[in-house]
Amino acid sequence: MKLVFASNNKNKLNEIRLLLPNNIELLSLEDIGCNVDIPETADTIEGNAILKANYVTSNFGYNCFADDTGLEVEALNGEPGVYSARYAGEQKNADDNMNKLLHNLENQANRKAHFKTIIALNINHNQYLFEGIIKGEIIKEKIGNQGFGYDPIFVAEGYTKTFAELSIEEKSVISHRGIAISKMIDFLKNM
Repeated sequence: MKLVFASNNKNKLNEIRLLLPNNIELLSLEDIGCNVDIPETADTIEGNAILKANYVTSNFGYNCFADDTGLEVEALNGEPGVYSARYAGEQKNADDNMNKLLHNLENQANRKAHFKTIIALNINHNQYLFEGIIKGEIIKEKIGNQGFGYDPIFVAEGYTKTFAELSIEEKSVISHRGIAISKMIDFLKNM
């Protein structure tokens, strides 16, 4: 089975490749000749995942899936949420985003947060949504050089290391994206 993952994010592609069974051939946007940065104009994480999946299906005709992820921080009323990638501006710089978040949390005792991923799967003219959530907290400084995004400042519940200190294999098993992908894989196995 061929499935397009509606992303050119190499980090996400590598994480997902580790999780997919061998009978699913994963194609990137680049693989299908899609060089467009698909607009993420929805005001929800679910909406952005659907926009990206629908773009690929309607313009290229492939079975595909897309994800959108947000970091939701309790003390900041769910910020950065749907704006996680561009929290500090349209340059979408991970360090700028983390610095802004750490600054906004400076005087907060409550540092609880969670990552939420929604996957929209378009297959055989139907659409299905899968959710993955991992709870944790935002620490006060960046630690680790693995991963991407907010990984250096996020520690999952039950762990002492940041996502950026875990190997890609360790992270992909417990992460929000890993949880959502596992749900999608279970669904595909039972189709």
